[in-house]
Amino acid sequence: MTTGDLSTLLVWGAATAFTIALIAYSVDLARIAERAQKRVPEAVLAGAASSGMRPATAVAGSEAQSAPGRSVRAEGIARSTTLLGLVMLFAGIVLRGVAAGRWPTANMYEFTIVGTFVAVLVLTVVQRRRVIAFVGVLVMGIAVLALVLALNVFYIQADQVQPALQSYWLILHVGVAITATGIFTVAFAASALQILRSYREDELAAVDAPAVTVGAPLASGGATAPRRSDGFRRLVAGPRFGWLEQVPSSRELEAMAFRLNAIGFVLWTFTLIGGAIWAEHAWGRYWGWDPKEVGTFVAWVTYAAYLHARTTRGWSGRRAAYFVFVGYAVVLMNFTVVNLVVSGKHSYSGM
Repeated sequence: MTTGDLSTLLVWGAATAFTIALIAYSVDLARIAERAQKRVPEAVLAGAASSGMRPATAVAGSEAQSAPGRSVRAEGIARSTTLLGLVMLFAGIVLRGVAAGRWPTANMYEFTIVGTFVAVLVLTVVQRRRVIAFVGVLVMGIAVLALVLALNVFYIQADQVQPALQSYWLILHVGVAITATGIFTVAFAASALQILRSYREDELAAVDAPAVTVGAPLASGGATAPRRSDGFRRLVAGPRFGWLEQVPSSRELEAMAFRLNAIGFVLWTFTLIGGAIWAEHAWGRYWGWDPKEVGTFVAWVTYAAYLHARTTRGWSGRRAAYFVFVGYAVVLMNFTVVNLVVSGKHSYSGM
């Protein structure tokens, strides 16, 4: 067995460990949801809504935190298999670099496995004190999907790279881009949970203040027109989403996403600047409107607009989270579509 084959085997092992962690996080989340649903039956919720009383799920967080109903065993399995997968994936990355005789970030396969490692590592650091099962499910789901795609679609044999990539900038420019992408992944998961949590908080606040109208007044009188999101709001406020009472508040999740995106943006800025410097060394120009350069710049503008709106324009809550979704979608499209569909100087997929 060659070093490259051993590297691939370790990456498969990491994918397996992450799959077990994904299942464990899902079991933990299902256990929390089941306990929350038992504490707040539909009848109680409906009665509370009609009488103007606050549903049991909205009891202040002390009760939810003291008796979360989570599966300690599943949480332990998720933590241990995540760490095992990280160790195996790190070893696989190192051996891939040894087999290729270079820094292992020169094609889509290597970018994917290193980016997955960074995303799961960031997840582990974020959850070192408190496990948020939903974030674990989302990030580990993305990690498993990424590794499966890397091994089955993006994989190529370890080899040397073309002369344009034989530079220390391969470590600096591409390595920083990978790190930023991993951080953006965890921030995306936090923003997705923030959206759900904020809808639940808004709906429960409306129950606490039933006199406040929640729709647009109709011309015929005092009745209100139902909003399109009312059905979704009622679903999120119902017992099936009672587990949301046991995650941090939407403001805490928003703050977490903001901090991660701010760090990712700084790294992405260096990616843009470093890429321009490397382009001047390799091709004699700083900027050439190559598809990858344009995609990187669009992602930078999107996250810059998010940070600007968040800090100076007072944008917060769901509006800010939607910016995160757009930015992350641009980053993914810049990695996949530009590499696989659009041809250019940065088409280094190796496929």
